[in-house]
Amino acid sequence: MMHMRTTVAIDDDLLREVKVLAARTDRTVSSVIEEALLALLRAREQQDSRCRAGFAPPVTGRGGTRAGVDLNDNSGLLEVMDAAAAAG
Repeated sequence: MMHMRTTVAIDDDLLREVKVLAARTDRTVSSVIEEALLALLRAREQQDSRCRAGFAPPVTGRGGTRAGVDLNDNSGLLEVMDAAAAAG
């Protein structure tokens, strides 16, 4: 695995908590931060996949868009999707 060194700004209190956790678990601060970031990214991926799974585009059963839906009109499309989500 390749590692890259970088600098980030972290709240002092949060960093203190990370250091305590690292010391209690005999780990480095970097490994604790890396694990937390991976957990956040995995949770986001799961959330995104659940959202995609529940998404129903405004199309008819015959493969075309519903009447009045213009796929080139982003705001109009969002309104149709929001209305469908509220109804469903």
